[in-house]
Amino acid sequence: MALITSQKISSFYERFKAIDVTFSKEIIQVTGLITQQVYLKCGGDFWPCVIYSSSFQGAKVAANTQSGLAQKLQTVNNAVALRFCFKKTVKDAPVTFAVAARVSGFAPYGNSNEVALFSLQFNQRPPDALIEIIGRVLDANVASAKRREERVLLTTDIIRKMSLSGKETAVFIQGVPRRCILRDISFSGAKLIMMGVAKFLVDREAALRIDFDDPRESFLIKGSFLRSEEVEGRKELVALAVLFTDATIPMGYKVRLNEYLSRIKVDKPAAAAETEKPEKPAADGAAPASTDTPPAEPAAAEAEKSAADGTAPTSTDTPPAEPAKSAASGGEGPAKT
Repeated sequence: MALITSQKISSFYERFKAIDVTFSKEIIQVTGLITQQVYLKCGGDFWPCVIYSSSFQGAKVAANTQSGLAQKLQTVNNAVALRFCFKKTVKDAPVTFAVAARVSGFAPYGNSNEVALFSLQFNQRPPDALIEIIGRVLDANVASAKRREERVLLTTDIIRKMSLSGKETAVFIQGVPRRCILRDISFSGAKLIMMGVAKFLVDREAALRIDFDDPRESFLIKGSFLRSEEVEGRKELVALAVLFTDATIPMGYKVRLNEYLSRIKVDKPAAAAETEKPEKPAADGAAPASTDTPPAEPAAAEAEKSAADGTAPTSTDTPPAEPAKSAASGGEGPAKT
C-alpha cells in the first residue's frame, strides 16, 4: 500500500465525506476489515455488530436487538463508539480505532425481528486511518471512470514500481489457459501478445489474469478480444486488445492501478512518457495502439516506427508453449460504492 500524505487525506475527506461505501465481500477484502473485531461500545459494554456501510460522517451497523442494546441506548442518551479494525498487510499489525457517534435511529433489518440496522452520526471527523482506507477505494472508483483509457506501457521499471509479478501471464479462453505476454494495461482493458490465429480469437470472450506482489494478489478480469494486429515476421504470434467487462473489474485492481498513476503524477510531473492518454477514444471503446517508446523496450520502439509507416510491430516477446488444459481460477465481482 502506497504512503498517503496528510494533504491527500484532507483531499479525500473534502471530496468524499458524504459518500457511503457499502461493505460487500469485495470491499471487506480490499480494505482489510476484520469483521470479528468490530464492536459497538455503549455505556462501557461492547456489543458485536456488522458494519453495513460507512462514510466519513457516519455509518450503518446491524446488531441484535434481543441482546438489550436498544434499552441500553436509552440510558446513555444514544451515545456510542464504533470500533473499527483493519489489517492492511499480512506483515503489519491490525489498525484499531474507535469513532465516537450518536445513534440517530434504527429499523428492523429485512424481515428479522431480532436484528436491526442502526444509523450512526459521527461526532467529529474520524481518524485519518479511516479516511485513508475508504478514500483509496472511492478515489480508485472515480479514477477508473475519468482515466478509463489511460494506458501504462509495461517496461521493466514500471513493472517494478507497480509490483507486478511480470509480463508473462495467462489468458483463459473457454476455461483453457493460454500463455501470453502483457504489453500494456488500463482500467478498461489491456494489450497482449500470444500464439494463435487472429480470426479465431477476435470477438471471443476471455479472462485475463494479472498478478501483483507485495502483497501477493491475483485478479482474473473477464472481457473479450476486441481487435488484433499482426506481429511482423512472426506469423505464429498475434497482438490482441482485450476490452474488460466493466461489471467484472475487481476493485483491488482499480486500487492498484490508481495508486501507481497517482504516485507518478506526484513524483514525476514528466511521467507522461510512461503513460499516455489518447486525444480521442476509439469508437468501439478499445484502447488505441501505443506510440510511446520506453528506453528499455525494443519491441515498443519498433511499434512506434511501424505505427508511422502503417505496418504492425515486430515483437521480441515470444510466449512459451501453451500449458496443459486446466480450470480457470475465479474472480470476484465489483464493489458498490
